[in-house]
Formats: sequence, C-alpha cells, structure tokens
Amino acid sequence: MPRRLAALNPLLLLALILPFLAACGVNNVPTYEEQAKAAWSEVQNQYQRRADLIPNLVETVRGFAEQERDVLTSVVEARARATQTTINADQLSDPQAVQRFQAAQDQLSGALSRLLVTVERYPDLKSNQNFLALQSQLEGTENRIAVARRDYIEAVRTYNTELRTIPGRWIAAVLYPDAEPMQSFAASDGASTPPSVNFGTD
Repeated sequence: MPRRLAALNPLLLLALILPFLAACGVNNVPTYEEQAKAAWSEVQNQYQRRADLIPNLVETVRGFAEQERDVLTSVVEARARATQTTINADQLSDPQAVQRFQAAQDQLSGALSRLLVTVERYPDLKSNQNFLALQSQLEGTENRIAVARRDYIEAVRTYNTELRTIPGRWIAAVLYPDAEPMQSFAASDGASTPPSVNFGTD
C-alpha cells in the first residue's frame, strides 16, 4: 500500500500543479506565436488576392490605353517581383526577409498607383463595366490588406511583449528557448495609404 501511494504521489502532484502552470501562462508563448503566424498568413493571402486581380486590370487598361505601355510594363514587372518574393512563417524573426517582402509589395503599390493616375486620362476606360468591377475589387482588396496588416502588427506586439516581460520571459527561457521576437510589418512612408481608386465616378 505505501508503494502504491508513493507511485500516486507524483501524479497527484502533477494534477495539483497543472492548473497553476496554465494560470501562470505557460502556454502563452506558443499560443501567441501561432496567432501571429496565422495573422501573417492572412497578410499573404490578401496580397495574393491583389496580385491575382492585376492581370485582368492590366489587360482591361491595355484595351483602352495601349500607348501607356511603360506604365503597364512596370505594373507587370512589379507584380512578378512581388509574387516571387515570398516569406514563410519561420522567417518572421529575420528582419532582412521581412524587409525584402515589404519592399517588393511597396514597389507593386507604387506601380499600381501610377497606373491608376494614368487611367484618369481615359474617360471611356473609366466608364467601362469590367474596369469598374475591377476598381471595386481592388478597393476592397486594399482595405483587406490594411486590416490584415493591422491584425498582424497587433499579434506580433502581443507575442513580442510576452517574450520580453515577466513571467513570459522566464517561461520562454526554460520551455521555449528557440522562441525569437518576430518582425512587425512596418509600412514605408506613403504605403500605409492604399492607392486611390476613385476615378471620378462618385
């Protein structure tokens, strides 16, 4: 009987300790990390959505404004660079990788802005139903990108704060020694404002 009690004691001790461990946030680090990675996936998803709209947009503009070849080419090339510059969730603690991704997306935003300004010179294009539908989709996508970036920034802030404050810092040092702060998405000057897609149709 004493031997049986001795065998139960560690289990009983573990059962008593587990609620306290959960209460002190022992799982916060991996939980916040997964939330930040999920938020990053949504950022990528919305950028991909934008990239998927661009070929149709370019073709529609080309049909009305073939002479704007340089502007159209810059959009196509910027899209190619943006879709080739990828970053997975494991690279989010690498400042250079995040910077490269942001730079590629910023270049595409700039090229799109130039295209949309150019379109102002073509009233027939601005009234084309296909173009109006693409305009609406692009506007919605830019809004989704802004929301996804905001959510990612907040998720990273929560995760990084957990790694830098007590008791999260101690828990990470003992249980999650590989955990590293993630890079926040810091939009460059002007990139925080989505390209204007109001073509005077209000």
